[in-house]
Amino acid sequence: MAQGRGEGSGRQLLRRCAERSLALLLTPLLCLALIAGLRPVDQAWAALPQGNAVKDPSAILRNALPIEAPDLQNLQRRLESTSDDLRAKRWSALASTAKRSQALLSSRHDAMLAAVPADKRLQAETLLDQLKPELDALVEASQAEQRDPFLDARRASLETIGALEELQVQDFPFAIPDEFDALPRLLGRATVAIETNKGMLTAVIDGYNAPITGGAFVDLVRRGFYDGLPFIRAEDFYVLQTGDPKGADEGFIDPTSKRERTVPLEIRITGDAAPIYNETFEDVGRFKAEAVLPFATYGTLGWAHSDEHLDDGSSQFFFFLYEPELTPAGLNLVDGRYAAFGYVVDGMDVLEELGVDDTIVKATVIAGSENLKAHA
Repeated sequence: MAQGRGEGSGRQLLRRCAERSLALLLTPLLCLALIAGLRPVDQAWAALPQGNAVKDPSAILRNALPIEAPDLQNLQRRLESTSDDLRAKRWSALASTAKRSQALLSSRHDAMLAAVPADKRLQAETLLDQLKPELDALVEASQAEQRDPFLDARRASLETIGALEELQVQDFPFAIPDEFDALPRLLGRATVAIETNKGMLTAVIDGYNAPITGGAFVDLVRRGFYDGLPFIRAEDFYVLQTGDPKGADEGFIDPTSKRERTVPLEIRITGDAAPIYNETFEDVGRFKAEAVLPFATYGTLGWAHSDEHLDDGSSQFFFFLYEPELTPAGLNLVDGRYAAFGYVVDGMDVLEELGVDDTIVKATVIAGSENLKAHA
């Protein structure tokens, strides 16, 4: 994920380790030990967090919303927790969960509606009315022991719950440091359609937790910066990277200042009120920390920076391609070292086909452009 056209020796070693024995869960630990000069494997293990088990990008985005909505979040997590029972075909347990979810909506309907700001209650009421038949379908599918209809109903229910939760977001959750006042910021979320020569990708960019990084990306998308750019690095089970402009420049040159615009490393730790800037988890001594936006799913968007500096990322970004079953969040040597700022939510099959012979045809902001501010 280093910027530019070359890699440092440590990054090359990490890549070789990952490529040769990625299937081993301990591979990242061994690689870290080699790179850091650590001999005992348990030293590397102790330095790494245990990670976030949630791998679905939509679930990660729901969990990352800056809200306190206990009723809705209880309903959301109840539905998300059905995965184990579904894999084990425990249909009686699934039917029980579906019925309890149905009852929770009925008993807490008014409280859920009251928790939404007054100017958004009409939208919330429509969504709550929509959620009822979706949960009814979930109960029906669980009682009939039909897997695909159950999955469809659960997906629809969770999408509606996510939309309801977004309505509860009020003020932006923290103050961005004054030193970054000149940089664009995304004060909310945006959805970006990325047309490639192999097909379409859709990504949600999360400015609630990565406003500077997300703002830089969305600003460049709106400028047409990525249109026509090739992918410059494609490594199986590692990354797919782009954003290197044509010509001698390695980043975005601000047309006003005539200088390269750079973006600080920005990572928000779960439980913290605001992100940390230009510091890794190791730098702040929080080795077991978890990022609110983890590299926990195929297609996580990450911001590139050089091996030498944390704050010199300008325009290059990458799609994270590690399979989470092999390299869970917190064990992939990327969490806490690079900034995640969004997730591919549609087009995974296209992403799997892309390589260095491919190109971004056009990137477009299709929702949330009003959340982009040019500066403080």
